[in-house]
Amino acid sequence: MARTSSEIALKTREADEVSPRSKSRLDLFKFVPFRFNRLAAEVSSALAVEYQERHGLDIPAWRVIATLGFRNDACSAQYISQCTRTHKSTISRAVTTLLQGGLIERVENEADRREFRLQLTKKGRALYEELFPQLLRREDEILACLSAQERKQLSVLLGKIEESLDLVQTSEEADAKQAY
Repeated sequence: MARTSSEIALKTREADEVSPRSKSRLDLFKFVPFRFNRLAAEVSSALAVEYQERHGLDIPAWRVIATLGFRNDACSAQYISQCTRTHKSTISRAVTTLLQGGLIERVENEADRREFRLQLTKKGRALYEELFPQLLRREDEILACLSAQERKQLSVLLGKIEESLDLVQTSEEADAKQAY
């Protein structure tokens, strides 16, 4: 359930009381949303090297493959769009490219015959299986500046922020809630 604006305002006031800041101007380099966005862009670009140079995939195409790769069953393009927070037209273009490349395929949705779901082909599954260990290794390189304890803390803190924003945090949760 999404938080109301009054709940968010109350939490913001509570946070301001804990850490008062100068309100004269916004320092982007201390503004957490800016920092998150910048980090996300840099990490995404660093990971993209693994699949762009070797396989010609762009970031949206990888997001489609990655989403289908970790799931046990087929899902809709809408699910991928919402899960990855990528605009549906961007996902649609990636899906078209991946269909043409034989990396994904459409399957009929048994529950709603008007809708098609997407899944990896054998070729797409092989690509996913080849790429994900490389991406995990690259993630380890990015996080090498953190101790094991700091990595755990980072994961816990990110989870708290995701929870406060009512973001689905696992595929099981998404399936159970039919969130996407």
